[in-house]
Amino acid sequence: MLHSKLAKAALPAALLSLAVTAYAQGTSGGTSGSSSSMNSAPAKSASKSGSSKGSLDHADRKFLQEAAVGGLAEVEMGQLASQRGESPDVKQFGQRMVQDHGKANDQLKQLASSKGVDIPTETDKSHQKKMAKLEKLQGAAFDKAYMDDMVKDHKKDVKDFQKQSKSAKDPEVKSFAAQTLPTLQEHLQMAESAQKTAKSESKSAKSSKSATNSPMSK
Repeated sequence: MLHSKLAKAALPAALLSLAVTAYAQGTSGGTSGSSSSMNSAPAKSASKSGSSKGSLDHADRKFLQEAAVGGLAEVEMGQLASQRGESPDVKQFGQRMVQDHGKANDQLKQLASSKGVDIPTETDKSHQKKMAKLEKLQGAAFDKAYMDDMVKDHKKDVKDFQKQSKSAKDPEVKSFAAQTLPTLQEHLQMAESAQKTAKSESKSAKSSKSATNSPMSK
């Protein structure tokens, strides 16, 4: 009789123990699930942030594309000047354009490729017209026209590269502009010096031609 009473008393205690255990397991599982959910949110955010990597600011993209066109034109006209130039200064300047802008163009291609930017592979209509004009000239007339173009182009280049070396959003684009700028500034100084020589020679050529065609010389 006593044994039966003890068995009945033990049954509620056993049920209570099972209930406590089940509650503890449920609480543990809920906490684990909540922690997993919190950890997944930052991962999703990081993935979203990573997808925007490689996008380039519009101004930076435009700068790379315009610099590519200008660089191609400098090489093309430089090749022509090294062959057709009359003055040694003009020939030498043309060779420097081929050498320096050829190197800068290669660096620009690599940079643009790493940023997912498509850059032109040929010059634009404006530069093509300049090239066509130069191809029709020779002697002192060619030297003057070529150096006039080079001074004008490099003044613009120096201005553009100075701006990007300070205001470019992308650090690599800014670095490229800053590293290229000193070379362009040197080119401008060389161009202005050669331009003075070309102008002087052009005036001499015109004076000589005028004297040859005058009635007094016949």
